Amino acid sequence: MTKPTLADLNALKAVAHYRSFRKAADELGVSRSSLSHAIAALERNLGVRLLHRTTRSVAPTEAGERFLQRLTPALEGLDQAIDAVVEDGGHPTGTLRINGGEEAIRQLLKRVVPTFLQRYPHILLDLVIDGRLADIVKEGFDAGIRLEEAVPQDMIAVALSEDFRFLAVAAPSYLAAAGQPLVPEDLQHHQCIRQRLPSGKLYRWEFEKRGQQVAVDVPGAMTLNHTMLMIDAAAAGLGIAYVPETAAQQWLEEGRLTAVLEDWSPPVGGLRLYYSSHRHVSAALRAFIEVMKSIPR
Repeated sequence: MTKPTLADLNALKAVAHYRSFRKAADELGVSRSSLSHAIAALERNLGVRLLHRTTRSVAPTEAGERFLQRLTPALEGLDQAIDAVVEDGGHPTGTLRINGGEEAIRQLLKRVVPTFLQRYPHILLDLVIDGRLADIVKEGFDAGIRLEEAVPQDMIAVALSEDFRFLAVAAPSYLAAAGQPLVPEDLQHHQCIRQRLPSGKLYRWEFEKRGQQVAVDVPGAMTLNHTMLMIDAAAAGLGIAYVPETAAQQWLEEGRLTAVLEDWSPPVGGLRLYYSSHRHVSAALRAFIEVMKSIPR
């Protein structure tokens, strides 16, 4: 029996992890057909079926599960050994994949990425904007960025930003014509720029004051699913938008937007970079966290 190569073992691990030849092939940078041939050759060589395959799904067999239970720690140990050697050489390499919402990725590009790429030019950075709360482990990301309240409990979180507010904002011209809302219920009498979430649902605007919480299903003739478009629409006098204060800061400072219901808008937990507490942390991710911590928030 010819011993399997490291590429063969990583291929099996990827297919079992994603439960998909297509997703595993994308992750490994190979074609689906070559990956399928590699797995078939591995099974012939070992003399045992490792994966159940149907036209719609793929999953490890009982023998495959036992093999993966022993294989996975060994591969992770090898990754750690490689990372240790790389760190000794002072040049972390590889690809670092991070998933986050639009505002989170903007924060990274503005504050962290320039310094990181300057210090670690051998690391490839793959940033993906995703409005969903993705399963970063299942989808092959090294880390994710979300608001503190949205970070899964079994993850390790590192602060990227200070706490901040979501604000209802509108153009001065709109408020001069329509008047200012004084309490959240007043929004029912205004044109609001509604937000559609990635799930397809409309977002209910959330306010709080002295322990009283209010969620308003606001009315409005326009619905958008992009924060900066909502800000542009509000600045054009088309209605009131509800957006992160950090995203609208420039427009607020320039007087193109005015915040309303500020006393109903307490700070929420800021952006957090998070990663699995059960997986090996790569040298690339450790380097990124080191840079992020070194930059004042």
